[in-house]
Amino acid sequence: MSLLLLLWPLALIQRPETESPLWARRSLILLISVLTLRYLSWRCTASLNLESSVSTGLSGLLLLAESWLLITGLLPLWLAWRRFPDRRREAQARLQAWQASQWRPHVDILVPTYGEPLEVLQRSLLGCTQQSYAHTSVLVLDDAGREEVKRLAKRLGCRYQHRPERLHAKAGNLNAGLSECHGELVAVFDADFIPQHRFLERSIGFLLDPDVALLQTPQSFINADPVMRNLRMESWLLPDEESFYRWIEPVRDGWGAVVCAGTAFVVRRRALDEIGGFVEGALSEDYVTGIALRAQGWKLLYLQQKLSAGLAAESMEDFVRQRQRWANGTLQSLGLPHGPLRACGLSPGQRLAYLEGVIHWLNNLPRLVLMLMPLSYGLVGIAPILLDQRAIIELMLPLWGTVLLSIGWLNRNSRSALLTELTGWVLTVPLVVSLICQVLGSSVGFQVTPKHRQRSRGGWSWLLALPLIVLSLFNLANLLELVHQLMLQGWGELGALQLGLVWAGLNLLGTLVALRACWNPPQSDPSPWLSLDHAANVTDAGGHSHPCRITAISESGVELAFATKVPPIVASSQLQWTTIVPPLPVELLKIQERRAALDWGELNRRQQHSLIHWLFCSDGIWPDRRPRQEVLGLLMLLKRLLFGGSDPQAFDRSLVPRRS
Repeated sequence: MSLLLLLWPLALIQRPETESPLWARRSLILLISVLTLRYLSWRCTASLNLESSVSTGLSGLLLLAESWLLITGLLPLWLAWRRFPDRRREAQARLQAWQASQWRPHVDILVPTYGEPLEVLQRSLLGCTQQSYAHTSVLVLDDAGREEVKRLAKRLGCRYQHRPERLHAKAGNLNAGLSECHGELVAVFDADFIPQHRFLERSIGFLLDPDVALLQTPQSFINADPVMRNLRMESWLLPDEESFYRWIEPVRDGWGAVVCAGTAFVVRRRALDEIGGFVEGALSEDYVTGIALRAQGWKLLYLQQKLSAGLAAESMEDFVRQRQRWANGTLQSLGLPHGPLRACGLSPGQRLAYLEGVIHWLNNLPRLVLMLMPLSYGLVGIAPILLDQRAIIELMLPLWGTVLLSIGWLNRNSRSALLTELTGWVLTVPLVVSLICQVLGSSVGFQVTPKHRQRSRGGWSWLLALPLIVLSLFNLANLLELVHQLMLQGWGELGALQLGLVWAGLNLLGTLVALRACWNPPQSDPSPWLSLDHAANVTDAGGHSHPCRITAISESGVELAFATKVPPIVASSQLQWTTIVPPLPVELLKIQERRAALDWGELNRRQQHSLIHWLFCSDGIWPDRRPRQEVLGLLMLLKRLLFGGSDPQAFDRSLVPRRS
């Protein structure tokens, strides 16, 4: 019977997400819920170690942490019980309805900036100023007051504003911009986010409904996040945000509780005016502003279509600080009038959907308990859970096997079962520190995540690495002690010591992988590199033309594959692959068999802008990736842990996929 319960979800997860019936999802939710309650019933009645006060305390603490994670883990599943929309299916009908109407609202595009490099800001402004929808104006909101930004804005045909006092961070900056705008709609893009050419054209139709206040679109990224890049697992791991934008947001859309993500959205100006603009005094002004709009009775919609892309954090320190800021902002919202606890006008389901985001950050505390608890087996000599072979086979395996086998299907192929947890190993300790600081009232304020930085050499993120080194040493000592005990007592059948050994081994492996991810490799070229397969030709002034395939490309260069040997690259050589971009001069960097790595020659402004537009603003270029086979991914991860990975370089770039 247990084996049948374990294997039954396999019949469900064979179906692609678009064909999965509602009954299958609900059946799986019921199965996981029943197995969870069955497991917790056993944990509460038959697995506690009550031999001493210390064992009772450790056993109770583990039960509390495990119960919290299991029960809160059921919340997003039960939120998914309701049918939720996939607005990609109605996008074309919305577009046609809007085109048939006479409504052509003016859209004010706001781009808040505070110290981002000009190269980063220029990409965003080029995407904003070259929209297919004509009735727009772009306003650059520069909180740093830089003259070079003012000149860039003027050159690209944007308005520029610098407020004298930088109050209320991003929310204050946006509200200052609103005072200079009079359009019917407002679009917001962070300074590193680049909208596609048809972003507004594909979005405005959803606001034909006068009750809709905001349309949110996904965040996609043109570079790999630090966990992916530092482990050199770019082709195996999915970005940390994929699960949120492909699973959590659609589910919340079904409850009318869409989260405003702070960028890549369009909002009705009248709705903003009703709530007094973007909510100030909140670290997560986007999250709280969305709740305030929903509480006023406005609809918030989510279109799961990647219509823009931005920059992920580039070092592990920046990655963790960004998540700490998100955690602080979400937790701070609990005490705000427009937060998920105090906002009036929300239904119970909507309030739960918004609170689930708060619970996500609180879960790091019980996760830390689970990371530390295996140490009690070897170092303290206490088993915090009593179990035998029967309990493992009949209670633990059915639950955890079902969850692991079905998690990818439930999350619409936006995450894998185990590899996705790598990020949690790095984040748990610093996020628990943030949680404690938030409770003590000493959390940090808003900080911009640095982007587009060069590193001439690699280096450790020591503040993150030191706790992991300590944990790794304790886990190693614990593991050795458990092996020693089992050698003395005999291995026998599955029991507490064997479970402790497996748990300690997995913990040690997890901390070592997380430690490896804290090494930031050199980054001599900060330009994001994209992988694709696109036909091209290398030509020169002598009339020669050499067909090839583009395999990787960026603002700084390109990598080509030839059918035969690499042809001579001369001073007049140019690369041509599309009518959108004029032929670009190239210079040879490196040759490897039939492949050539080239730098762009000196580009004029027209060539540079055309290249940026083709790279980042073309329609439909960011794919929804699916996780690769996890067993192979785990083997690759083990290889990276044992032998490391090469630093990004020619023919071995850190790549993000782009459709041709």
